[in-house]
Amino acid sequence: MPDARDHVLLVTHRGDHYAVDRVAEELVRRGARPRRIDSDGFPAELRLTTTIHDEPQGRRVLHDAEGTIDGEQVRAVWLRRLWRPRLDEELDPSLRDGCIRESRAALVGFLDGFRHRRVVNPLDRDRAALDKLQQLRIARELGLTIPRTLVTNDPDQVLAFHDAAGGRLVTKMLTPLSQSMGGHAPLVRTNELRPEDLEELDGLRHSPMVFQEQIDKSHELRVAVVDAGGGRCLAAAIDATTSREGRVDWRKATPAEVGWRPASLPDALASSLLALVRALGLVYGAADLIVTPDGRHVFLELNPAGEWGMLERDAGLPVAAAIADALMESPR
Repeated sequence: MPDARDHVLLVTHRGDHYAVDRVAEELVRRGARPRRIDSDGFPAELRLTTTIHDEPQGRRVLHDAEGTIDGEQVRAVWLRRLWRPRLDEELDPSLRDGCIRESRAALVGFLDGFRHRRVVNPLDRDRAALDKLQQLRIARELGLTIPRTLVTNDPDQVLAFHDAAGGRLVTKMLTPLSQSMGGHAPLVRTNELRPEDLEELDGLRHSPMVFQEQIDKSHELRVAVVDAGGGRCLAAAIDATTSREGRVDWRKATPAEVGWRPASLPDALASSLLALVRALGLVYGAADLIVTPDGRHVFLELNPAGEWGMLERDAGLPVAAAIADALMESPR
């Protein structure tokens, strides 16, 4: 007899397809019933109801074009993307922000009702893990090599750090410029600190920034770390050193300039990355590292919801299968 709790919610947005479709296919192979939930369709198209009364955890009901699901039918939840709602254009602008806040609160509260099921990643741990300074501290404690890092709004500290690093620094931010539900946040990539930038450090009075020593690269790695079963680290390499725009941050390179290939990791490094994911309370995370010309691995950061579709599509890594396995595991 099939398990009545066989639905797996795949929470994303309407523009997200490849990775979600691959995980859905893998879940079907495992006997589950994937149900895609486009978070930007709530509240206009998706109906969610939370009842707090007699049941200890409350009752959740979801209704969309495919029909109705009771929360008791849900086995697991993949929180891939929480997105800003698509609201009617004619909605009074004075009400829009309030509607967005209410929608977010209701959606997060609805999802919180599944915290005793298998969730990848638990929402509270996902949020906490975005703390990049915490990541670097734990990574160093676990034996990972990290870049020398300064976070400050003090120009004098930047100048001293610049001299100590031999004049080779990169800049980045701790967070996106917007903390919206997604889709509308300006992207600030990693950039070299140029000599002329040192003349404009008074801008730090508006916001602190991250300054890191610039690490020489042979290539870079993205590692999909999945804490399921014995744990898996699926690594792919990319070389953007020949790209004028991508040599500091590979995400600035064009697809014609770069490509992903499978890569291997030293056992000790893989163990440390798994330990980092566990220490952050996550099930999945995408780690970014630099491999130096002399073969050292330097940890940069871990994104709890980092993209991995290119690792599967271009490098042939079975990330979707690993995530499906994680979703099918019993809650811990």
